[in-house]
Amino acid sequence: MPGMDLGIDLGTSQVVIYASGKGVVLKEPAVIAVDSRDGHIVACGQDAYDMLGRTPDSITAVRPLAKGVIADYDYAERMLRYFVRKVCAYKILKPRAAVSVPASVTEVEQRSVVEAVSAAGVRRVVLIEEAVAAAIGAGLDVSAARGSMAVNIGGGTTDVAVLSLKGISTSSSLRVGGDDMDAAIVRYLRTKYNLIIGTRMAESIKKSIGSAMPPETASVMEAKGRDALTGLPAVRPVDALEIGEALSEPLMEMLSGVQRVLETTPPELAGDVMEHGMVLTGGGAKLVGLAQFIQTNTGVSCRVAEQPDECVAVGTGKALKFAKLLSAGVYDVDQFSYHLSETLTN
Repeated sequence: MPGMDLGIDLGTSQVVIYASGKGVVLKEPAVIAVDSRDGHIVACGQDAYDMLGRTPDSITAVRPLAKGVIADYDYAERMLRYFVRKVCAYKILKPRAAVSVPASVTEVEQRSVVEAVSAAGVRRVVLIEEAVAAAIGAGLDVSAARGSMAVNIGGGTTDVAVLSLKGISTSSSLRVGGDDMDAAIVRYLRTKYNLIIGTRMAESIKKSIGSAMPPETASVMEAKGRDALTGLPAVRPVDALEIGEALSEPLMEMLSGVQRVLETTPPELAGDVMEHGMVLTGGGAKLVGLAQFIQTNTGVSCRVAEQPDECVAVGTGKALKFAKLLSAGVYDVDQFSYHLSETLTN
C-alpha cells in the first residue's frame, strides 16, 4: 500500500497541508495548548488559537514558530505530529513530505525543520523555498523563458522573487508579515488611546476594517481591551483611516522589499514582469487594497492569487510527484531547487 505524500506550508501563523490526489486537507492556526502540570496536549490548531490570552495558569497556549522558522522545537514537533496524524489517520505507511521554508533560512534552521517534521511521523522530508512554491501554486509557469514575479506574504515573513527557466533570478526575504501588521495595530492603540488589546483583537480589526489604501468610507469597529491607566476593561471605537495609519510602517517595509527586487532584476526579465505583472500569495495578501497599493507605488500591475493562503502548500504539494527526489530524502534547499529544475525540464 503506497504511503501518502504531503506538501506542508509550515507558516508562522498557519499550517496548511496538501495531500497528493486530495488537495488541501488541513488549514489550521499554528498554535498548541499544553497543560503545564503534566505536559499533555490540551488542544491544537483552531481550538488552541481560541484559547490565546484566555488560558488559566495551568495551560500554556503558544505559537511554536516565529518569522518562518521553529522557535520552540518541542512544541513544534508535537503540534506537527498532531496535524500529521489527523491527516494520515488509518495509514499504515508513514507519509513523505515536502516542506516550504523562507529563502533566508539558515542551515541550522533547515535541519531543525527536517528533524521536527521527521519526528512528527514523516519518513522522508525535502525542503522548497516559499517563493518557488508560491509561484507554482499560483499557477505561474516557472519553467518558461520569461520572468515571473511572486510576492508571498506570510505571518512572519515576506518572500519576493523573480523566477525564470525553473530558477530564481532575484529574490529577497523580509522578516515582516501579517503578524507585524497585528503588532502595529496593538502599538498604535496603546500609544494613541492607552488601550491595551490582544493580538486576536488586532487581527480581527485588521481583517474587518484594515486597508492598504485610503478607504472610500471610514468604517468603524469597537476595539475591546484594557485601559492602560486604570487597568479596567475598556472599549474604544476605531475607524479604517486610523488602522490604515497604523499599518503604514509594515506596509512600507514590504513595499521596499518589492522595489529592491525590481531594481536588481535583469532588464529583460524586468520587461517581462512589467508586461505580465506580479502575483501576491499568502494570508497577508488578503489585506484589502494591498495589490492596488503595490501597483500604485511600483507601476507594475499586481493581482492577488486565488486562495492566496493555500498557494504555498499547493505549490509544495505539486513537487511531490518528483518521486526520485523524495526517495532520496534530500533536505538541502539549493539541492532541492536544482533537482526540481531538472524535473520540470522533463
